[in-house]
This record gives sequence, C-alpha cells and structure tokens, in this order.
Amino acid sequence: MPPIRIVGDSTCDLSPELLEEYHIDIVPLYVNLGGKIYRDTGEITSEKIYEYVKETGVLPGTVGSSVGDFTECFKGLREQGFEVVCVTISADMSCTYQNAKIAAEEVGGVYVVDSRNLSSGNGHVVLNAAIMARSGMSAQEIARELEQITPKVRASFILDNLDYMKKGGRCSSVTLLGANMLKIKPTIFVEGGNMKVGQKFRGLLIRVLEEYVDAQLGGRKDIRTDRIFITHTGNSREQVEIVRARIEQHLHFDAITETHAGATITSHCGPNTLGILFIEK
Repeated sequence: MPPIRIVGDSTCDLSPELLEEYHIDIVPLYVNLGGKIYRDTGEITSEKIYEYVKETGVLPGTVGSSVGDFTECFKGLREQGFEVVCVTISADMSCTYQNAKIAAEEVGGVYVVDSRNLSSGNGHVVLNAAIMARSGMSAQEIARELEQITPKVRASFILDNLDYMKKGGRCSSVTLLGANMLKIKPTIFVEGGNMKVGQKFRGLLIRVLEEYVDAQLGGRKDIRTDRIFITHTGNSREQVEIVRARIEQHLHFDAITETHAGATITSHCGPNTLGILFIEK
C-alpha cells in the first residue's frame, strides 16, 4: 500500500506546529486587500486586515484556492509516490472543494473530502485524517471514515460585534445598532455546511465567553474528549485563559489546543472573535 499524505486548505487554521508534526500540506486561499492579492499562509496578518477595514470601511475580498493550486500540490505528492487525501472548507462556503475535485480527477490517486465546516472545525477533520494515515489506513478507508466524522464536528464562535457581518451584508444597520447598544454578542455556528446565527448573549465579552462555554459544554456526555480547539482572531491572553479554565470545569480533554484564525476567516469575523470546536461521539 502506498504511503498517504494529507492536504488541507488554509482555512483549517491549524498551527504551524501541528502541520509540521503531522506532515500536513496546505493549499492557500487568498485575500484581496485593496487590489493586492495575498496568500492566506502568513503573507498577511490580522492586524493589517483590521487596519485596512478601519481606514476604508470595506471588507477584504476572499478568493478560493484554484484548480491550478491543487493540481500543482497533488502532482508533486503523487510524483513522490504518495496517495493523497485532501480535506477542504465546506463546499457551500467556497469554490475550493469543487476546484480540488477537478484537480483530483486530472491527477488521479487523490481523494477529496468536504469537511462541511470552516476554521478548526475543518482542522479537526484534517487532523483526524493525518492520525488515520499514521495508523496505516488506506486513502480510500480514510476518506470513507471522514465522511462519518464530518457531521459530528461542532463549530461555533462568539462575535464581539457585528461590524464585519454588516460590511459583508449579513446583517442590517438596525440590527447592528441594536446589538451594539445592548452589548449583544451573537453565536455563529455551522450546521449543514453553512453558517447560522445561534444563541445571543449580553454583556462584556469576558463574561459572555464563560456563558458561551457553559452553553456549549454544560451537562454534555456526548463529546469526544481527545481534543478541543480554542480558535480566535487575536483575543487577549486573559480571555483565552478564562475560556480554557471554563472548559476544564466541564470536561477533561486530552488536549485543549489554541489556534489563531487565518486571514480568510478573520476577514469575515473581525477582531475578538473566539470559538470552541469539538467532535461529538
């Protein structure tokens, strides 16, 4: 059986350390900032995005990975003798999945899986693929098993404010005004491959984050406890540690892993967005 290599796209928001440890290859999406295109693999920072939006009042554009990007990656790995399992952001959120499928059909020996998720919800699926590859499973077996995992991934985030959602056309000025006046912090969650608005909290973010964790984990016995991600767009160390401590009050996880959202996710969510992402049993 040929060796397996796992490929993700840059929205999986896995840390450089995890990518290196599990030998995961990343195909980038792109961010268009005032007509200049940046690869979402460290070429642009969250701070630069925030500065651009503050100065212009316009959100950056985001562009999916191209067929050519995937073809180049897949061909290189196939020439080295690998079979490939590629996991992408939800097909309902980006053209990236479809472009990966086109490239896979051209190259051969590549299995493409739609994570039906984003950020480290996608990252959970990528990381599970890498763990399966280490265990000796074939590429076909991994792809088949991932299809069973993707519906069980739970991804949600708390937004500090709705400014970026309004700029992106996802809420009205009236909704924004009311939310900001009342200090309402909405939950955005992923269901069926799409983002939806969930429970709304009210108050200071640092207290809302505790309530959010309680709502996600309180009384739950149906959650896998091998790993949970705390993923954010540059929140303070105090906020992250409060969330970590609150998680530990509910469940013991083998790993509570912090990751920073990349440029693509940041462009849509804005500053001080934080989520916890886990897998149900």
